[in-house]
Amino acid sequence: MSDLDLNYQQALNQDDDFALIKRFIEGDESTFRDLVLKHKDKVRNLVYITVGNREMIDDISQDVFISVFNKLKYFRFESQFTTWLYRITVNKCKDHLRKIKIRSIFIPIKDSEEEYGSSRMSSEYVDTTEIVQHAISKLPEKLRVPLIMREVDGLSYKEIADTLDCEVGTVKSRIFRARESLKYLLQPFEKDLMT
Repeated sequence: MSDLDLNYQQALNQDDDFALIKRFIEGDESTFRDLVLKHKDKVRNLVYITVGNREMIDDISQDVFISVFNKLKYFRFESQFTTWLYRITVNKCKDHLRKIKIRSIFIPIKDSEEEYGSSRMSSEYVDTTEIVQHAISKLPEKLRVPLIMREVDGLSYKEIADTLDCEVGTVKSRIFRARESLKYLLQPFEKDLMT
């Protein structure tokens, strides 16, 4: 039994994604739909949080899955499918940001307060999700992406490190810095977030 066959056997025992991929590689392209349905929300969330533009979610997500479709026959069963999928998603987001020359930087709190406006914050209804998403969107990409992968998608530090092709210690450091930055960015909205 070859190493690839052994990887197949181990994969089939561990993950139904691997079973779907194996069927796809063997010619059953209908299984791709199952993979898309299973993972599309995670991809869309990662795209939105990374790019911060609702209008681009569908386009970039579609690019991700087109790329997955074209590359899936080369999947080696050496890592989780989600790790591989997230790496493609992050790379597509980076490509998009590069094309439009967006560089995420910290924005002073004054700008955040002006953007929300005092009338918005004085209303009885405060959309805390929107406030948090806005604050997250202000984080630099290298802090924002690992934070989302950890807090929203529940990936381990190792999975995030594999996806981003960096060390586990780097991931932990970036997530710590992202959390600290978020505390700072959300400080003016503390009362609203606590109610």
